[in-house]
Amino acid sequence: MGRLFGTDGVRGVAGVELTADLARSLAAAAVAELAPTGPVVVGRDTRPSGEWLQDAVVDGLSSAGADVVLLGVIPTPAVARALATGVPGVEGQPSFGVVISASHNPAPDNGIKLFGAGGLKLGDDIEDRIQARLADPRPAAARPGVVAPADDAAGAYAVALLATLPHRLDGLRVVVDCANGAAATVAHAAYAGAGADVVVVYDEVDGDRINAGCGATHLEAIQAAVREHGADVGIAHDGDADRCLAVTADGEVVDGDGILAILAVDLHERGRLATDTIAATVMSNLGLANALRPHGIAVVTTAVGDRYVTERMRADGLTLGGEQSGHVILAEHATTGDGILTALHLLARVASTGSSLATLASIVQRLPQVLVNVPVLDRDVALTALRPLTEQVASELGTSGRVLVRPSGTEPLIRVMVEAPGDGQAAAIAERLAAAIR
Repeated sequence: MGRLFGTDGVRGVAGVELTADLARSLAAAAVAELAPTGPVVVGRDTRPSGEWLQDAVVDGLSSAGADVVLLGVIPTPAVARALATGVPGVEGQPSFGVVISASHNPAPDNGIKLFGAGGLKLGDDIEDRIQARLADPRPAAARPGVVAPADDAAGAYAVALLATLPHRLDGLRVVVDCANGAAATVAHAAYAGAGADVVVVYDEVDGDRINAGCGATHLEAIQAAVREHGADVGIAHDGDADRCLAVTADGEVVDGDGILAILAVDLHERGRLATDTIAATVMSNLGLANALRPHGIAVVTTAVGDRYVTERMRADGLTLGGEQSGHVILAEHATTGDGILTALHLLARVASTGSSLATLASIVQRLPQVLVNVPVLDRDVALTALRPLTEQVASELGTSGRVLVRPSGTEPLIRVMVEAPGDGQAAAIAERLAAAIR
């Protein structure tokens, strides 16, 4: 068996790669490895398969002796928050959490994500040990665990988010695209509770159309909604609401780099940006670092994946980090990417300054970026052969741009990313490198 866990849990087509038997076995293996002393919290997004996968996960957990608290349909970061702060009305600190979601993937897919004590994603080594236990199933516990639902977990989560806000959103008209996913259970309470005049769209909860033509992967939907409703800002979440992207009143996209820049300057001005440094992945545009440098803010880079951003933040004691895709970690308030939390703080900056989102985001002057995916038979061989040319091109660009060549973590591809002062130059360099691989 190859490695089950990808960059964010175990994913596959529900009922095909991700079966009830696998979900049940993974849950039981997690109990065996993590040895919970408190309850295990379980949440899911809106996918139809989430119900029977949740049943399988709960069966695996309880048969292994773990007590289970069901949070229902709720954003992924709400599960992480419950691990960090506890569940109102539930005795004992939760030991670990399970999220049944495939994030931005289409409705037929689903996934299982695991969070450890305190709300942190598990490390690769722990995931590997859990997978290893699948080959040695344990007998059922002498006492099955108790399963109980939480009382209004979504409402409690919204209240907790509102308690973090530095400024209310009164006077802002905001359209929120819930991607027909988990954000639908929280969005109106959170944004309206903060004072915004909020219009919620794509908020179906049956899950059949999760991420379908909407949400953070289909920004044309929120762009159209902003124009239709005359909003100041549009916010788009993905299926499990652990990230967000934004659009201005004119429909211009503000990606994770833009959001990070705005929040970094805000925290810096309020004296809350630890060491005046943020963490971002190697895929962030060079324009982000260029924008923050005049403010005395540094950017450190990590591998792609919000877990690696979080690890670097914890190692360096940083308070802000994230990805271009919209995963943003505000460490003062959360242990993982939280799309609704991020959006609320972004909107609070807009409201407190009286500036438009477009004005705030304009500090980031993006360098033209070209990404080419090249199929290969052996990623390691291709990378080794390409290294001299990559170094030569990087030397030619100097500080005016950059080259990033890396293997895909999930497919037999080499990803070539080039940033340069002009679109034509970036495209030409990317094609030069891709041709050498081919």
